[in-house]
Amino acid sequence: MIKFDFTSMCNFNKELLDKKAEVLCKFNNSYMNGWTSPIDQDIINDVIKTSKEIKTHSSCMVVIGIGGSFLGSYCIEKALAPYFKDNNFKVIYAGTTLSSVYMEELLCYLETVDFSINVISKSGTTMETTITYKLIKELMEKKYSKEELRKRIVITTDKEHGALRQEVKEEGYKSFIIPDNIGGRYSIMTPAHLFPLAFNIDIEEFVRGYYDGYKYLDKAFLYAVCRKSMFDQGKVVENFVVYEEKLNYFSEWLKQLFGETEGKNGVGLLPTSTVHTRDLHSLGQMVQEGNKILFETFIKIENSSQVKFKDHDLHNINNVVLDSVRIAHKKGEVSSIMITLPELSEKYLGEVMYFFMLSAAFSGFLFGVDPFNQPGVEVYKKEVREKIVI
Repeated sequence: MIKFDFTSMCNFNKELLDKKAEVLCKFNNSYMNGWTSPIDQDIINDVIKTSKEIKTHSSCMVVIGIGGSFLGSYCIEKALAPYFKDNNFKVIYAGTTLSSVYMEELLCYLETVDFSINVISKSGTTMETTITYKLIKELMEKKYSKEELRKRIVITTDKEHGALRQEVKEEGYKSFIIPDNIGGRYSIMTPAHLFPLAFNIDIEEFVRGYYDGYKYLDKAFLYAVCRKSMFDQGKVVENFVVYEEKLNYFSEWLKQLFGETEGKNGVGLLPTSTVHTRDLHSLGQMVQEGNKILFETFIKIENSSQVKFKDHDLHNINNVVLDSVRIAHKKGEVSSIMITLPELSEKYLGEVMYFFMLSAAFSGFLFGVDPFNQPGVEVYKKEVREKIVI
C-alpha cells in the first residue's frame, strides 16, 4: 500500500472537507472523466501485438508528441529504466523541441538505423509534432518504400477528425485512438502512452496498478483540500521533492498535470520540483529561510537497491536525509505532505498516477475552474500562427 502522511501540514481548512459531496458530484458528471473507466483488454492486446511486430523490423521507435502526448509515458520509461544500461529496445522521444541542432543530430542518427515512428496528437495540428513528423517522414520516404512505411508509421489521434486521421484513411497506416472523453494530461491509460511503454515495461502490470489507485480516492480529496488550504494562506507554490533521480521526469509530469489543471482565472498553485540531495545544495537555503510562499510534497521510496557504506545501507541514509529535511523545513515554517511508495515499480507508479490525477481534478473543482480544459495554451499558438504557416 502507498502511505500518506499529512501530519506536517499547518492549519489546513477543515471546512473544505464539507465540499466533498459537491466535488464528487461534479467529477462524476463530467464528460471528461473517461480515464476512470476500465480500458478495453482488446486495446491492450493490440498495443502489445503491434509493439512486437515493430520489433521484428526496427531497432528503434521514435515517439513524436509533446505535453500530454509525451510526459506520461516518458516519465514512466525514465523511472523504470536502468541508469547506465540501455533498454532492450531503443525508444526516442522527439517533438518536444524546435531546436535545429537537436533535429539535425536526430535525422543524422536515424539515417544509420532501421526505425519506426509513433505520431501522437489528438488534434493533428500541434506545431512541434507536425514539424518533427514532416521532417522525419521526408527521411523515411527516402529510405523506405510505401509498403514499408505502412509497417513503420503508427498514428495515435482522434477517432474521426483531424489531419492525422485523414492521413490514416488515405495511406492505410496503423492507428490508435485517443477517446473524446479523455484529455491529454489525463491520457496515461490510452494508447498514446501504453504503446510507447509496451516496448520496455510490463504494461499489463502498470494497468492493474493504475486502476487499483481508485482505493486512494479519499486521500486524493484530502490532498486537494490541503493544497487549496495552502493557497488560501498565501502558499502559492508547491514544490514536488524526490530523492530518486529516476523520478525527475515524474515531477515534470506532475507540473503539467497540476499547472494545466488549476492555472486559470487568476488562481492555482505554481508547481515546481527539486531532486535531492542535489538541490539541497542549491535551493535548500531558500526553502529553509527564504520567502514563505511554498509548501512541499515529498515522494519517498521505501525499498530500493542494497548498497552498503560502512555499516549503513545507502538507501536508508537517503531516506534519513529525507525525514530530516522534512523536520528541518517544518521548523522553518514550511508545511509538507509525504507520499511513500513501497518500491519503484509498474504497479505502484500506476497507483500513484491515478491518485494524483484524481487529486488534480478535485483541486480544479475546489479552485472553481474546469479541471479538464486549457484555454490559455492557445494564446501563444495564435500569435505564432499569425507570423508563420506550418
